[in-house]
Amino acid sequence: MRFLTLTIVLSLMNWSCSNPNASLETHLFRNGEGGYQCYRIPALIQTPQGVLFAFAEGRKTNCEDFGNVDILLKKSVDGGRHWSQMEVVADYGELQAGNPAPVVDLFDPRYPQGRIFLFYNTGDASEHEMRLGKGTREVWYISSVDQGQTWSSPKNITNQVHFNSTSSHEERDWRTHATTPGHAIQFKRAPYQGRIYVPANHSQGIPQEGFNEYRAYGFYSDNHGEDFKVSPDLNTPSSNEGIGAELPDGSLLLNVREQNGATKQRLVALSKSGGEFWDSETFDPELISPVCQSSIVLFEGSQDTLLLYSGPNSNSKREKMTVKGSLDFGKTWKYQKEIYPGTAAYSDLVQIDADHIGLFYERDQAGIYFIRFPYSELKK
Repeated sequence: MRFLTLTIVLSLMNWSCSNPNASLETHLFRNGEGGYQCYRIPALIQTPQGVLFAFAEGRKTNCEDFGNVDILLKKSVDGGRHWSQMEVVADYGELQAGNPAPVVDLFDPRYPQGRIFLFYNTGDASEHEMRLGKGTREVWYISSVDQGQTWSSPKNITNQVHFNSTSSHEERDWRTHATTPGHAIQFKRAPYQGRIYVPANHSQGIPQEGFNEYRAYGFYSDNHGEDFKVSPDLNTPSSNEGIGAELPDGSLLLNVREQNGATKQRLVALSKSGGEFWDSETFDPELISPVCQSSIVLFEGSQDTLLLYSGPNSNSKREKMTVKGSLDFGKTWKYQKEIYPGTAAYSDLVQIDADHIGLFYERDQAGIYFIRFPYSELKK
């Protein structure tokens, strides 16, 4: 029996190597290994050179949101088949550096090979304490122009994008703050080509029942990170943890978590002005969700251009990680593929090439997995 099992495993390995279109899954960040008790909050991008960057929070002592938390990185140069050793890219001492929100700037003439931005938060108090007006929450970024071999010194942009008693806009009383989590975006189409947009959220004033003081919004730069402006808050109470995509017509679509869990559906906001104001906010009944983060990305493939969504396909539990596809960019969801039926939570999507999708997702309280699979599997 042992010989037969080994034969089957070797056959599957050989088949996977000989079939580059086969699905391939890797347990990329394993809880309890590498000096961290827990890995959470996946964020995933790919550079024009085809290098995948997988960012995650490394939580030193437990899985709690607040504590000694670092931002970590692994890279792949072959579409997710093999990965580099883990490295620390953001560290705030014994305190928290988290909510990685990476994006590649493709339109800065100073850097024709592209410049990678990593936006993130630091914090010296828990979310509960921050809601009470205690502690400091800041927003930073680092950047790399050499495919992540080296990174710039951190730049603090808090006074431009987050306003409370510790900033120059204390009258706004934004207390908590979180960048996306997941990837940020850059607009590719006119009239906002080159704009870097980072979905974010904060709490407004004193705590309210059901986290109804929470609001999703975003901040953006039209000059490659030199300066930032903020987009308006969404009107929907308890909106937070949004992630964005630029649609083919140049519109911005923001897909948002509802923290109070009243509808168990994803909130969708649309902006025709690159996030400068919002044209609509609606809940999508086809995107059921527990209170959890989700991801979206525009997939421009060899067969179709469509909007992809990933998240737990349940309105009660963080389970059934599923990727869905919309050919009409969020109006209806024609395709879906269940990736994992068990416990699953946060995720991030990337387009690997014209025919393959990458998904980086939390699973079974065991850490974070990466799976690459052909787009054709989504259409089955």
